[in-house]
Amino acid sequence: MDRLIYFDNNATTPLDPQVLEAMMPYLTTHFANASSITHRAGRTASAAVEKAREQVAALIGATPQEITFTSGATEAINMAIKGVFEHYQAKGKHFITCATEHKAVLDTFAYLEKKGAEVTYLPVDKDGAMDLVLLETSIRADTVLIALMYANNETGIVHPIADIAKIANKHDVLIFCDATQAVGKLPVDLATAGVDLLCLSAHKLYGPKGVGALYIRRKNKRIQTGALLHGGGQESKRRAGTFNVPGIVGLGKAAEIAKQRMLDEFSQLAKQRDELETALAKLPATFVNGEGTLRLPHVSNITFRHLKAGEIMVNVPDIALASGSACVTGTRDPSHVLKAMGRSDEDAHASLRFSLGRFNTDEDIRDGIMQVTSAVEKLRAASPVWQLYQTGAID
Repeated sequence: MDRLIYFDNNATTPLDPQVLEAMMPYLTTHFANASSITHRAGRTASAAVEKAREQVAALIGATPQEITFTSGATEAINMAIKGVFEHYQAKGKHFITCATEHKAVLDTFAYLEKKGAEVTYLPVDKDGAMDLVLLETSIRADTVLIALMYANNETGIVHPIADIAKIANKHDVLIFCDATQAVGKLPVDLATAGVDLLCLSAHKLYGPKGVGALYIRRKNKRIQTGALLHGGGQESKRRAGTFNVPGIVGLGKAAEIAKQRMLDEFSQLAKQRDELETALAKLPATFVNGEGTLRLPHVSNITFRHLKAGEIMVNVPDIALASGSACVTGTRDPSHVLKAMGRSDEDAHASLRFSLGRFNTDEDIRDGIMQVTSAVEKLRAASPVWQLYQTGAID
């Protein structure tokens, strides 16, 4: 098998070797339960958990007491949104979110709508941007939560979270931010951002799978979320269950590395992404989705019109790519994100997501450009639909 070029870092990142090194003692020697603090082995594991809590808090400008460890962002999303629904019904049951949110958010709201919640789904424009005036006018007296992501997982489009938080705070509405794709890639400072709840996941920032965190603001106003899981007093009774010590240690180390390397990686990834986009956008009837909007430095969603994304991927077997979110890959439906941006079903099915990462080299970019360009040209040369496009018979 030829060398694999991995351009699917939004689905999951490879484990950083330094993270694995930090985890290994807690998979072997320091195996004790972190809740068993009556003996030295348990206290060692507990201390490792608390160190990781400090590392995660430092990355996002929080205090350690505001960090609750979870199994990942999906659990944190459910814990935050369902918790607010349960604890704030005295104020209301109205929520505001966006049509381009991750399925973990949209499916949670679909569940709550069956329980009596009312949800406003804000639209986006062709570049994936929201209308903040519409956001503010959508707030009602019974609105309890605005749930908007920091950056989109399919397109990399970044929402103005600080401005959104100001609107929420002005109207005394809670704000929850799914920052899974942004944390470790962009500076996130919750000391000044005005966000009440925020989630992240280790495996999106070169940590292990199966561990994440929920930030719950404690200063100024204490946020009530309750618990999804019951059966123990862990995490101040917010999340029962035995601590995943190796995973938590890995998340902490990944956060520490991200804090050290973020700015340098931002510049490098943006340079590589721009090179990739510039080259591939030279192909006819090819365009970058959300090109005119602020985006994550490492993400590019490109439409190759009159082709199927799946056909391109089959023809570049040595490149790992995605045609949408990993959580919905395998479905036949077009991307709900691209549809919300006004793309046709055909264009949505013709779109590929390139998400670069820490370990991509300049050689990966050059080889990736060459292989994708070759595949697109080959497929179009054999396509009757492309021939119709060339003659002007179709748009």
